[in-house]
Amino acid sequence: MLDPLHALWDTLLAHPQLRLFLLLGWLLYLVWLGGWIVLQKREPVATLSWLLSLAALPYVGFVIYYFLGPQRIRRQRLRRTRARAGLPPPPENLAPSPEAIELARLAQATTGLPPTTATGVRLLVDGAAKYEALLAAVAQARAHVHLEYYIFQPDRTGTALRDALIERARAGVQVRLLLDAVGSGQTPARFLRPLLEAGGEVAWFHPMKLRRFWRRPWLNLRTHRKIVVIDGEVAFTGGINITDEEDERLRPDAYRDLHLRLTGDVVHALQLVFVEDWAYATGRPPLLLPHPPPRPGPVAAQVLVSGPDSPWEPIHRLHVGAIHAARRRVWLVTPYFVPGEAAMMALTSAALGGLDVRLLVPRRCDSLLVTYAARSYFDDLLAAGVKVYEYGPRLLHTKALLCDDDLAIVGSANFDHRSFRLNFEVSVLFHDHGVAGALARLIEGEFRHAPRVREDRPRPLWTVRLPEALARLVSPVL
Repeated sequence: MLDPLHALWDTLLAHPQLRLFLLLGWLLYLVWLGGWIVLQKREPVATLSWLLSLAALPYVGFVIYYFLGPQRIRRQRLRRTRARAGLPPPPENLAPSPEAIELARLAQATTGLPPTTATGVRLLVDGAAKYEALLAAVAQARAHVHLEYYIFQPDRTGTALRDALIERARAGVQVRLLLDAVGSGQTPARFLRPLLEAGGEVAWFHPMKLRRFWRRPWLNLRTHRKIVVIDGEVAFTGGINITDEEDERLRPDAYRDLHLRLTGDVVHALQLVFVEDWAYATGRPPLLLPHPPPRPGPVAAQVLVSGPDSPWEPIHRLHVGAIHAARRRVWLVTPYFVPGEAAMMALTSAALGGLDVRLLVPRRCDSLLVTYAARSYFDDLLAAGVKVYEYGPRLLHTKALLCDDDLAIVGSANFDHRSFRLNFEVSVLFHDHGVAGALARLIEGEFRHAPRVREDRPRPLWTVRLPEALARLVSPVL
């Protein structure tokens, strides 16, 4: 098999002009593809990483960049503006400090969603608590159930939720389920068919359309959001997908994760996020839903959204802004830690300024490459005074930021380039001592199961330092 190929290659190289043609073709390829990448105006490090990677892979690199390279999404802003016109006005005297007012303005300027309030906030730790609360709320639905998930597996957990949705759909409740075409790509049509037959609706976010080969696919741009809104009264969001992998009752190695159950005006903001995503995925006009009367609550809250349809990286900006505004402590929990320059500067500056800065990551996440990339930042963090902990009992999947005693951010976004720039994400920012205190107690409990990383830890060249250094090189494109 190889001999004929070698013979063909030798024959081609025998032509005196072929090598020149191949060299010119490679140079034209680099100029054309390089110009395409440079015009994206990304961070110089990320741009150079793509250029170097693709230069080493002639022609194949074009296919890689075509499918996986960064892209901008232009969604219909008029549609989004009209939808948000129904939001209640921001409550007066909501922000407790000048720093909080600045963060609220930054969030509204970058997302279009103003600060609001919640009448109730409940932290749901691990899948069992989340699934029990979700199924109970779905059973009480009377008008509609809106769901958006990255992963919806056809296992025991997914079947239980699907059957609950089928029961509500048969009772006349409008059920709309939006799934990511990659994250939930293993969910077969026959699994969802009973829901459709019961009157529910299912839509897919960025499905592959091979017939439209002339349009660049959005394979690398996913909705990582987890949103459930029931009757416009109760909402769920956070980091927990629909899968047995997150139910500790079914698997002893289930992810350690965090979710939110919310009531109050903040639910309306999450409803608008779902409505926009549903209209975008289906190509239909935005849903016309009744707006419940404002119900101001005691908890200051603000929904944060980000994705490749915005150049501002809102969730990234709010994390960095919150860290800079902190005066006493910064506790960050994330399963994927691949920070950019601004985020690293914020964390190290806070630690060098004497704040209690702590980072909690999994001892090993589900990607060995990301694990090595995260550890490549530890030396700089430790040198600045950041306390780093690696959670070990299970895979840590919580995404949360705690600053001082009154600011907390919980949601779906990891602390990495993908979540900040490529994925469609949603988080909720709280200015509230009660929510921050509950999150602080949770994180403190996690520290007991997370050995602290020491500066004098063993670091062999071939098994630790070199793999970390190589992973660091590709971290801008992870």
